Amino acid sequence: MATAAITRTDQDIQSDVLDELNWEPRVQPNEIGVTVSEGVVTLTGWVDSYAKKWAAERAAHRVDRVRAVANDVQVRLATSAQRTDAEIATAATRALEWDAFVPLDGLDVTVSGGWVTLRGEVEWEYQRRAAERSVRRLTGVRGLSNGIVVRPAGRPTRGDLTDRITRALVRSVETDAERISVEVRGDTVILDGLVRSWLERDEAERVAWSAPGVAEVHNHITVRL
Repeated sequence: MATAAITRTDQDIQSDVLDELNWEPRVQPNEIGVTVSEGVVTLTGWVDSYAKKWAAERAAHRVDRVRAVANDVQVRLATSAQRTDAEIATAATRALEWDAFVPLDGLDVTVSGGWVTLRGEVEWEYQRRAAERSVRRLTGVRGLSNGIVVRPAGRPTRGDLTDRITRALVRSVETDAERISVEVRGDTVILDGLVRSWLERDEAERVAWSAPGVAEVHNHITVRL
C-alpha cells in the first residue's frame, strides 16, 4: 500500500528548528529567534562569539525540509573576549600552522574590525574548509570570509569523473543517488535534483568535491518541502 506524502508546514519547521537549537549545547535557547517562510529559516538575535553563530546556522540546516537559512544573528563580544586585529591575525596564523590539513604556504590572513578574511590557493576543498574551521573558533572573531580558491594539481577525465562521483553517491548512506544528477564540464561539477534535507544536499556537494581534479562545484540541488 502506498504511503501518503507528509506535508510539513512552516510552523512545523519552526518548532523543529527551535527544538534543535535547544538540543545544541553550544547555543543558549534564549539567544536565537526563528521565523520560517516557505521553508526558508531566518535566525535573529545575538550571541557572544562567531562560533555560536555558526553553530546555530548548522543546527537549523539539520532540520528536515529546511530549504535555506538566512543567518541574521549578531555577534556581540564580551569585554573579556575582545581582541585587537593584530592579536586575532596572530592567533589565526598560528591556528593554521597547527592544522595538519592546511597547507600554510600561499595563504594570507587579513583582519579588520574583528572580521577575518582568508585568501590564497589550495589543492583540495577539504583544505579550504579546514582553514575556515581553524579560524572561526578563535576568541575575538566577529565574522569570517573564506576567499581561498581551489586549484587542483591535475585535470579530471570527464566520463571517468562522472562515473566515480555517481558511484560515491550510491555508496553514501546519507544520499539518494537516484534523485541526484551529475554533470562534468572541464574541472567543474554541476549537481542537480531533489533531496529530502539540507544535510543530504550538503553531503552530495562534499562527495563531488572529494573527486580529484575538481576546481568548482555548482550545487543546484533543491530541498523539497
